[in-house]
Amino acid sequence: MLTGENEPVGEAKVTYWLGVAQPDEQTLRSLLRAEGLDAYRWSNGPGDRYAAHRHSFHKVIYCVEGSIRFTLPELDNRSLRLGVGDRLDLPAGVLHAALVGDEGVVCLEAHR
Repeated sequence: MLTGENEPVGEAKVTYWLGVAQPDEQTLRSLLRAEGLDAYRWSNGPGDRYAAHRHSFHKVIYCVEGSIRFTLPELDNRSLRLGVGDRLDLPAGVLHAALVGDEGVVCLEAHR
């Protein structure tokens, strides 16, 4: 696997894609399936925002196309950017907001 765990922030963790070639959706789905996770696909247009919120489940997100930036208000508004192939592990209860990049975003999401 061509990834690197580069940025743990509190309990949240971003794993950046380190491969020369960007992964396709099927490759990312396969990585999630190998962990026993069943992903669904979602997308947003450029500049879309999600207000700060929490979930009762552990969220795993892979960025398939575009980019998205997550902000963690309870951790000094730390910002975590996902580009193609990057993964966010966000434990249950972590307060987070998000801002979609200029080109929009397509993600795969699964829950633990």
